[in-house]
Amino acid sequence: MLKGFIFDLDGVVTDSAKYHLAAWGELAKQLGITLPATANEALRGRSRMDSLAIILGYGDQQKQYTEVEKENLADEKNRRYLQLIANMTPADILPGISQLLSDAKARHLKLAIASASKNAPTILRQLKLFDQFDAIVDPASLHRGKPDPEIFIKAQNLLQLQADEVVSFEDASAGIAAINAAGQFSVGIGDAKALAAADYFVENTGLLRLKSITTAFTKWQNALNKKGDG
Repeated sequence: MLKGFIFDLDGVVTDSAKYHLAAWGELAKQLGITLPATANEALRGRSRMDSLAIILGYGDQQKQYTEVEKENLADEKNRRYLQLIANMTPADILPGISQLLSDAKARHLKLAIASASKNAPTILRQLKLFDQFDAIVDPASLHRGKPDPEIFIKAQNLLQLQADEVVSFEDASAGIAAINAAGQFSVGIGDAKALAAADYFVENTGLLRLKSITTAFTKWQNALNKKGDG
């Protein structure tokens, strides 16, 4: 039985991913690194330090900095990012999300955020969505980033639910891999090719409907039960 929804933040609830990329782009330029066109997808859903490792890898600079210097670079990026998101408002909530959250609440579903962003609480408050969620995973409590399933398992546990009782939403291939590895039902939003492994797919958040998601989830759960009986 469906009991909860778990959401990534960037690219799912709001498009703060563009601010992340802009901030990383500014830092990369400062370091003399040119980001390839594939950087946007590569950085989606990654933790701050994992993202920095990718950025430095593009410039073959992984060994040029100490761990302390890397932490300072990541903090510098975050300061730039916070400046960029300072003016976010509820108008920045992606289409369809407010209605989906409202419908989920009406069904008494529990809601959680599973984002690698340490700024998730800040962003949710600016969007006036903070009180909608029952739990927000603290990235500082994690040992491994996506595509490892840890963050989604943590969110599921915070909601006190089982893997086959939740639906998780992602816009990145690493995130879908993490959800699937956690044994949860995955909803992919965005590029069909990149998110081919998702259990359910829509091109954009405006196409998300609770009824359609519930129907797909029920079929998935029935198939799991049948497989278990066999």
